[in-house]
Amino acid sequence: MKMLTTQISGLLQRIAGNGEESIEETARLLAQATIGEGRVIIAGFGEMEAVTATAFHSIEPLSGAVRYEFGMDITAADRIWLLTRAATDRPALELAQQLAGRFIPFAALAAEKPGNGNELEELSYTYISTGLTRGLLPGDDGERIVQPHALSALFVYEAVKIAYDEMILDKD
Repeated sequence: MKMLTTQISGLLQRIAGNGEESIEETARLLAQATIGEGRVIIAGFGEMEAVTATAFHSIEPLSGAVRYEFGMDITAADRIWLLTRAATDRPALELAQQLAGRFIPFAALAAEKPGNGNELEELSYTYISTGLTRGLLPGDDGERIVQPHALSALFVYEAVKIAYDEMILDKD
């Protein structure tokens, strides 16, 4: 338990340290929709649906947000936050390609670091990396285990939400 706590604490500290600017940029991008005529569309893939559930069902839901549904009408006034475990996730990447092709700004969150041919990062307006590309703990067989993608995404969500709420409240 102590080793898990230490590793998760380190993971969250790395995300905070490496992603501070991207977190602020993501909040700013999402606030553009809320302040303007658009919607904040949350597109969570796989276990990142945990963020979607939190954005809509928590005690403090994300103001102005709607859940992404395949085939929904997305306009240039909308801002999308695409959350996926891996930047190579086919459905997430297809949505990113469609949005970029229509010049609709979107933010993305995935495990992979920026650069090195990361197409999702290249297509997105803002990109946050969790840096979680392998397990945090050694398993009995030498494999790395424990990959808390949803936990790291929820941490980022809360950081973005704090900045987002400050931005939209300043405009009221």
